[in-house]
Amino acid sequence: MSGFAPDHAGAEVVASPNFGERKDGRSPDMLILHYTGMPTAEAALDWLTRTESEVSCHYFVFEDGRITQLVPEASRAWHAGKSAWKGETDINSASIGIEIANPGHPGGLPDFPAAQIAAVTALCHDIISRHGIAPERVLGHSDVAPIRKVDPGENFPWADLASSGIGHWVEPSPVAGGRFFQQGDAGPPVEALQAMLVLYGYDVPVSSQYCARTHGVIEAFQRHFRPERVDGIADASTIETLHRLLKALPSA
Repeated sequence: MSGFAPDHAGAEVVASPNFGERKDGRSPDMLILHYTGMPTAEAALDWLTRTESEVSCHYFVFEDGRITQLVPEASRAWHAGKSAWKGETDINSASIGIEIANPGHPGGLPDFPAAQIAAVTALCHDIISRHGIAPERVLGHSDVAPIRKVDPGENFPWADLASSGIGHWVEPSPVAGGRFFQQGDAGPPVEALQAMLVLYGYDVPVSSQYCARTHGVIEAFQRHFRPERVDGIADASTIETLHRLLKALPSA
């Protein structure tokens, strides 16, 4: 693929060879946000357009707000890898992926520039409006691939995007004391917590055992929805925030 017309007005096309067909003609109904996690935007974009990398995305947003499209929205970009949400495991076929240039955790979690977030916000609005993507299906890579991935990170301004009408968000419950659950715990309360996480969409066993997977999923949940403290411990703040999010979901 040497070139194509951009789906988002104003995007520059830099075609990646790493794409395919969406499974069974699947239409995208998810939006997955990533950070690049590399020292420079230029190095990240170069990697996403190399055949040997076997990775790509639909859109790439520079720090200054410039937007590049690598794969047509109708095609399946290779951005999510092994991942799952609400029982669906081919997230690449179900989603559109946006890579946001930022060194991420390897680079000390620098802030996302205002111009970049403004461009991401406009791009998300455009994609959501054209594909009818529900707020609760705008997610981070860490949500669909907990433990394995940590992007876009706890510094990503999800609350700011929500104030612009993008994504599903509630004000996090304040971090305080009280009862908590952690790795090694077991019993009906842990099972209830796991069931709530599954109901929201996370891939976690409902086993009543607070296993390493549960710890990692709680970290992913905190990274997105309660970023003040990301420790994998289900404290009262974490559980109350999860309750609020479930209550705020649209009725079936």
